Amino acid sequence: MKRFDLVVIGSGPGGYTAAIRAAQLGMRTAVVESGPLGGVCLNWGCIPTKSILAAAGLFEDIGNARSFGIDCKEPVADYGKVVTRSRRMAKRLSAGVKHLLKENSVTVLPGRARLESPGRVSIDGGGDGTEEISAGRVLVAAGSREKVLLGLEPDGKLVLTSREALEASQLPESMIVIGGGAVGLEFAYIYNAFGCRVVVIEMMDQILPGLDREIADGLEAELRRKKIKIRTGTRYEGISKRDDDLEIAFTGPDGVKGSASAFCALVAVGREANIDGLGLAALGVTMDRGFVSVDGDFRTSVEGLYAVGDVTGPPLLAHRASEEGVAAVEKMAGIDVPAVDPERIPKCIYTRPEVASVGISEEEALAAGVGARAVRVPFRALGKAVASGHDRGFLKLLVGEAGRILGCHIVGDGATEMIAEAALAMGTGATVADVAGTVHAHPTLAEAFAEAALAADGRPRNTLEQQTQE
Repeated sequence: MKRFDLVVIGSGPGGYTAAIRAAQLGMRTAVVESGPLGGVCLNWGCIPTKSILAAAGLFEDIGNARSFGIDCKEPVADYGKVVTRSRRMAKRLSAGVKHLLKENSVTVLPGRARLESPGRVSIDGGGDGTEEISAGRVLVAAGSREKVLLGLEPDGKLVLTSREALEASQLPESMIVIGGGAVGLEFAYIYNAFGCRVVVIEMMDQILPGLDREIADGLEAELRRKKIKIRTGTRYEGISKRDDDLEIAFTGPDGVKGSASAFCALVAVGREANIDGLGLAALGVTMDRGFVSVDGDFRTSVEGLYAVGDVTGPPLLAHRASEEGVAAVEKMAGIDVPAVDPERIPKCIYTRPEVASVGISEEEALAAGVGARAVRVPFRALGKAVASGHDRGFLKLLVGEAGRILGCHIVGDGATEMIAEAALAMGTGATVADVAGTVHAHPTLAEAFAEAALAADGRPRNTLEQQTQE
């Protein structure tokens, strides 16, 4: 029986980064993976989705080229080729993960893992039979999968989840997206950009539930401007399938029942831990609402068994899993590392305009009784945004006592890149005076963060007033 110091189950962002760090720390490490290396994020989530989103944005830009003085023929998209390119990008990065694991002397064991005991893992390699290995420690980083509603199980034609949508080469004429979270809205933008009529149904009273309300409302306004129909406060009630289309029944916020028809539906109502078949229940691993419970050192209730990332619950984010994977193995090695603070983990939505958020929202500050000023800087005050034709949106900074930054929320072009500065400022304890005293290149979109800091410090340069509230 092969023996390892650490066996990692799953090769997604949490798994492969943990394995590489463990190997760097001198642990004999193996990764067990049943699918392509890189996990769901790289192969069926983050990366292929962003490839298609990039194509959608380019298609939209070409359509708007005349406003820049460039006269193009009417652009025509071959959606099948868009999807083919996205698959190629995913395979390219999966090969990169394979190379990294090899160069760091991490053993890759293909197959499905099952925990037979705390230090013993069986691997079902399909036609290659079953192998058992032993390990001093096991780290579960198996990720998550799409959640479906009863009656809305994906069939690959009329009902899709993001998994099926990422390999569907035909663009439907119309689509109903059930779920107004990040995944649902990204696909709503994609399909709308390529000419599909889209309706979004969200049960909560705002899209992007849990994010700052003003930011969510700002994105909703922009998506409506793109002719995406959005129904918030609307509950899915049932589906009627026909040969080539379907009808979704729902109840609106006023209790009035209604329905909408489309060629297909995309179910984007969240994700659940990908732990079936791992044998966690038989070992007595403590669970919480379908997710693995861990302590501050990522230890489960079973000795020698750890878990990170999506399997441990929200927020289900690739970069969170990566940070937790590294932190977990460093703690195993006896290194004193700070806890991964959930309030300092950025959340990004790659629609157009983009949305990015870190820290507490204005609603959370109010509910917690935290004194915070909200400073807003519109993108129309930024030379780069105006010059590039992307001047819709704003940055909102929440500032506490002594100029401490409590949160930053952005809706606008480049938001997902800009949020890193806010996360760095919060992580290092930088105040608005520190940010204001940092020279920001001009013209850049990042000047919005500098201007918000200046306004919070009482000395705005490019906005007429501070736009603050207690």
